Amino acid sequence: MSGLVLKLSPKERVLINGAVIENGDRRSRLSIVTPNVNILRLRDAIHPEEATTPVRRVCYAAQLVLTGDASAEETRLPLLRRIEELSQILTDPDSRKLLSQATEAVLNDQYYQCLKALRGLLPREERLLNARPH
Repeated sequence: MSGLVLKLSPKERVLINGAVIENGDRRSRLSIVTPNVNILRLRDAIHPEEATTPVRRVCYAAQLVLTGDASAEETRLPLLRRIEELSQILTDPDSRKLLSQATEAVLNDQYYQCLKALRGLLPREERLLNARPH
């Protein structure tokens, strides 16, 4: 049986299909066996005021689908366009791979996987934004 396994720290919160669930006092594992469940670890959530860079804005758009604040149907095309825009800037092989995974995930309505791939771009974006010419 395949599916998503969440390993939760004590008191960690996770959003599953719009419901906030808080873990108890011990570490635990949850196996999500139902396909197409919208899940977001609240510690990974990007708040609206934090969506200040190109990658963060695209992550936030994908996150809105997971939280139920945007419909997948209305978000799909704009999200694909934004991922394509990122691919015009982030042209290294690692970034291309993550952007390709994000695109594939959107096309398959797997917004958790999309967000996971996009989050992989955040460290690179931060390095690029902090780079100073010598």
